Amino acid sequence: MNKGALVTHSGGCHCGRVRFTVQAPAELEVLHCNCSICNKAGFLHLTVPAAQFKLLSGAEVLHDYQFNTGTAHHLFCSVCGVKSYYVPRSHPDGFSVNVRCLDGGTVTGMRVSEVDGRNWEQQFPQGRGHYDQ
Repeated sequence: MNKGALVTHSGGCHCGRVRFTVQAPAELEVLHCNCSICNKAGFLHLTVPAAQFKLLSGAEVLHDYQFNTGTAHHLFCSVCGVKSYYVPRSHPDGFSVNVRCLDGGTVTGMRVSEVDGRNWEQQFPQGRGHYDQ
């Protein structure tokens, strides 16, 4: 993630039941992953430590989908089906927010880097990604 002053970004799912805030720079560095689930969902990852994420509403409508190793918690709104954030395998102590689910007005720029999630073990040989990617 880009080192810089943190601002509060707000976001949520399509129907608005799931709402959150995330502390991150205004100029974002995000990852585009080609793994099976991210590719189909069009997820753009902004990964932050748990302390920088706050769920404001919608816990009661979230459903958890797990597959493969069962480490990641893919949380999606049971009303509209949007996965606006989740607990990633690479950072089980943090959150990955879908930048496409952020409200407008706080992001001043974005740099997207590719990550080879199809070959996850080779991409992350230590078993985890890094918050500073």
